[in-house]
Amino acid sequence: MTALMRSGAKTTVLLVSTFGVFVSAGCSGASDTIVATSSGGHASSSTSSSSGGVDRFDVPIEGLSADELAHFYDGDDRFSAPLFDADGLGPLYSRASCGACHEKGLRGPGTVRKMSVVLSDFVTPSPDQSALPYGHTEVLQLSAGAMTPIVAPADPNVRVSTRLGPTILGRGYMEAVAESEIVRLEADQAGRSDNIHGRANRFVYTSEPNPDTRFGAHKKGDPMIGRFGLKARIATLDEFTADALQADMGITSPLRPDELPNPDGLTDDDKPGIDVGEASVNARATYMRLTAIPPRAGATSQGATIFDELRCSVCHVPSLKTRTDYPIAALANIDAPSYSDLLLHDMGPTLADGMVDEDAGSRDWRTPPLIGLRFVATYLHDGRAASVEDAIRAHAGTGSEAAESAALFDALSPERKATLLAFVHAL
Repeated sequence: MTALMRSGAKTTVLLVSTFGVFVSAGCSGASDTIVATSSGGHASSSTSSSSGGVDRFDVPIEGLSADELAHFYDGDDRFSAPLFDADGLGPLYSRASCGACHEKGLRGPGTVRKMSVVLSDFVTPSPDQSALPYGHTEVLQLSAGAMTPIVAPADPNVRVSTRLGPTILGRGYMEAVAESEIVRLEADQAGRSDNIHGRANRFVYTSEPNPDTRFGAHKKGDPMIGRFGLKARIATLDEFTADALQADMGITSPLRPDELPNPDGLTDDDKPGIDVGEASVNARATYMRLTAIPPRAGATSQGATIFDELRCSVCHVPSLKTRTDYPIAALANIDAPSYSDLLLHDMGPTLADGMVDEDAGSRDWRTPPLIGLRFVATYLHDGRAASVEDAIRAHAGTGSEAAESAALFDALSPERKATLLAFVHAL
């Protein structure tokens, strides 16, 4: 049996077994008290509010041990808790917590504004990015001790774009996918006779090694294949966490120990030295690793058939095989139902943002996993689509690899179109 109770300003984890109670103090911020027996019980698939309705969707996957549940809720607290000047926030930042951009595990409400110097087509990144302030590609207007924000220069060749924080539901499934699966799909698509030719985002690891090597002993210079971020520029959830802490909040860690350059020349903040330790980074990453894919209801076989006919499943691959040796047993050697090939696809100039992320260009986007779509209100990287139908039609731009699929969608009868949309909404 597993019980969850909200309480004061601190997390206390009670692991109850036949041998007694182990008490683990958690971090400050919104709190949980978790009581988990050793009888093998599973977490529920949702957390209910006092009124009986579901108030959150970032719940743990089924089959976790009591210890794993404790780590999930500890990481959840750290993920949601706001950080302050005394925690090392800033000097410049865009949001004060991870949860501000991924509230309840979903996308937004926080956004990130990116900037790039582009050529006259307003799509192609310029080889000369020196107009950006201090090399920053992110607008940082909030400050903790700084005097001067980082804003886009008044230059007609600087393009500013918006990105909504994606949902983090089911991200452990995506990390667990075997790299060989991504390479296999890349090779399969290279041989296709249509325009769908996804490719992996390949780069080298540039962070400091994570002292915790359970999820990978990566060191600087190691070749990597990305899978996280809107352009798949990051390979692991611990680096994803460290990158967001540094770039979005000015929080340094052993993986990213340096404060970013800023107009005021500040090399530290109100917390001297590295702001958070590896445990803090890894706790947030573990929370994402252990967050479930919400139960899918109403995904009919008729809808799946149309999904295949339109070639949606070529990129939004229903499932990928995970590693047999992934450290979380519940995610090892399974079919991960994330509906993504984790590859980059050229979506044409209409969806381009002028940004380069590792090997991904302005027009390239990683296939977004279709997880929890029924819980979000807007779609695409910047929320420009108000409906799934709008998002599908946005795939139709000139040069987009998905243009033929969008055309096939428009050619459907109203009944078959409704069946497809119902299928996608159920994912």
